[in-house]
Amino acid sequence: MRSPATGPRPVEVALLASVFIVSACGLVYELAAGALASYLLGDSVLQFSTVIGSYLFAMGVGSYLSRHFERQLPAHFLRIELMVALVGGALPALLFVAHAWLPASFRFVLYALVLLVGTLVGLEIPLVMRILKRNVALKDLVSQVLTFDYLGALAVSLAFPLLLVPQLGLIRTGLLFGLMNALVALWALWLFRHELRRWRAHALACGLTLLALSGGMVSAEHITSWAEDRMYQDPVLFAITSPYQRIVVSHASGEGRAGYRLFLNGNLQFAQRDEYRYHEALVHPAMAAHGAAKRVAVLGGGDGMAVREILKYPGVESVTLVELDPAMTELFSQQPALVQLNAGALRSAKLRIVNADAFSWLETNRETFDVIVVDFPDPTNFSIGKLYTNSFYALLDQHLAASGYAVIQTTSPLVARKSFWTVVATIESVGLSATPYHAHVPSFGEWGYVLASRRPYRAPSALPAGLRFLSLQNLAPLFDFPLDMARVPAEVNRLSNQVLVTTYEAEWGRTGH
Repeated sequence: MRSPATGPRPVEVALLASVFIVSACGLVYELAAGALASYLLGDSVLQFSTVIGSYLFAMGVGSYLSRHFERQLPAHFLRIELMVALVGGALPALLFVAHAWLPASFRFVLYALVLLVGTLVGLEIPLVMRILKRNVALKDLVSQVLTFDYLGALAVSLAFPLLLVPQLGLIRTGLLFGLMNALVALWALWLFRHELRRWRAHALACGLTLLALSGGMVSAEHITSWAEDRMYQDPVLFAITSPYQRIVVSHASGEGRAGYRLFLNGNLQFAQRDEYRYHEALVHPAMAAHGAAKRVAVLGGGDGMAVREILKYPGVESVTLVELDPAMTELFSQQPALVQLNAGALRSAKLRIVNADAFSWLETNRETFDVIVVDFPDPTNFSIGKLYTNSFYALLDQHLAASGYAVIQTTSPLVARKSFWTVVATIESVGLSATPYHAHVPSFGEWGYVLASRRPYRAPSALPAGLRFLSLQNLAPLFDFPLDMARVPAEVNRLSNQVLVTTYEAEWGRTGH
């Protein structure tokens, strides 16, 4: 054992640096699996919790199994690094392909890969510690290894959402860190060149692994495009991974599906062929009933379709669009085909775009509005579910003018009946009058909305010219609920319980949604 005064040997420095890289790579694979499960299966809290729990369990299994490696520790470490590099680095690509090619088996593939990678990662650190143990005192060994392990985790936890995924995407991020694992193996090949048996075979394995991962980096875009074309059934024109979500716009030219479709994290947001039905039903019952709205806010709706409908009222003086994701507003204000869809609404001189979280914005802003249009995605996870709570609707109430109306898109009252009436009950719990209604949108089926105000709703006496779906004659039936969509008892959705997310997942899960 070396004397503390002699300082660390180069091999020790190299191995501790490897611990930093190994830890960073292991966390990337864990986060990538959780993110992809969240994108493709919904309910991010459930997916991240089960993926991380399974991964940590597998790491524990790997750590236990490491006791059976007794000889040729550097060779075992090198081989495990190469396996982690290949399987972990390819994990995002494999999951994308599995979801596109074997959707029914996706969960099995997901957890099989998570358990395999977790087990391999669990083997790494114990082997490094046993190699270092030859020359480092135990107390120094544990403190140094754990320090570098935690530093690697910290670096990746910050870089993954802020830099890696937005700039590289999930597939390239996985492959990049696979390459880093392979470089650690290459490093070990050089460090222990005098100890390794069959050095040439190890060198060949390192070279082939680096070549395979480099090839994956080059073809990552093709893999993503192929998988998403199969997943969305139409050619993908635009695909962006922002810090907040995966944005995909597809386009089809065949019968029945012609036009553009927008998906957020795999969930359909609109289809060009019938989006006018959704957006006319969302905007005009509130705008026309008010009759003289001058200041309007849109929360969500970064595609600009709701703003397009609002601008059909000449009396509107200003529209404030609060959209969390700047990637959405940039895409729909800059791409010519998408600008044509929203009639250039996001370029209007009357529009002010605020890229912020709507909940936080309402808390800090003091403006009031005649009409507020709430066009959030469905409550598939708790981060979105907070925007359907009584706390959020209490904030909404504070920003409504005395005679104002808010309208909230509210999922299907036919498929997710209890979820729909949960939103109604939650709005009423803050003292607002709730007026529910529904419209048939072929891409979604029967879809629900809720008007919220401090005064009873009165049907409008006029609508703007040029609408394709709504008329004064067909407006009244939207407020009539047949027996299979009639009100059912529902609990108030609060920040402390978020019952809506659980209810929504249970109801839509029965349909295979």
